[in-house]
Amino acid sequence: MLTKTRTTKETDITISLELNGTGKSKIDTGVGFLDHMLESFSKHSLIDLEISCKGDTHIDDHHSVEDVGIVLGALLAEAIYPVKNMERFGSANIVMDEACVSCDMDLSNRPFLIFELDVVGKVGHFDTELVEEFFRAFVLNSRISAHIIQLRGKNKHHIIEAAFKSVAVAIRRATAANERVGIPSTKDVL
Repeated sequence: MLTKTRTTKETDITISLELNGTGKSKIDTGVGFLDHMLESFSKHSLIDLEISCKGDTHIDDHHSVEDVGIVLGALLAEAIYPVKNMERFGSANIVMDEACVSCDMDLSNRPFLIFELDVVGKVGHFDTELVEEFFRAFVLNSRISAHIIQLRGKNKHHIIEAAFKSVAVAIRRATAANERVGIPSTKDVL
């Protein structure tokens, strides 16, 4: 299990990650909705996660959400690079009732994010604009290319949860072992 700690004036975060796990998690970010999304992410990616975050949530949830994305992304990068004997590409369309979100992913070592979710507003006390902040931090620090696109849906909770699950399943598929591909690039390096 890999572990990373990051401490700033705004957050104190420790995350442990087992890439080839069983999907078990112990998560306490201080942001209930984010905990729920990360538990779902762990379950569907089959990545074991332990996350602890003490943040300045008395101000708002922004720093905690973004910084968890930073640390989780950096830890995922540590677990997957250099990419070898992995599929490299993954995709998933996840349905939650009326919502459907697609994620297409490349473990490219070149971060790029396309984020097209219509979730402006709040889910409970959670500012939904923070979903994009989380995924941007996660993608930049994991150095993956990800296209997260809402295909349909109206309920913000369903759309956001489908996004986390689609990213999770895409990662599970992209990191699937495949000895035959060796280094999955014509450049011979990722």
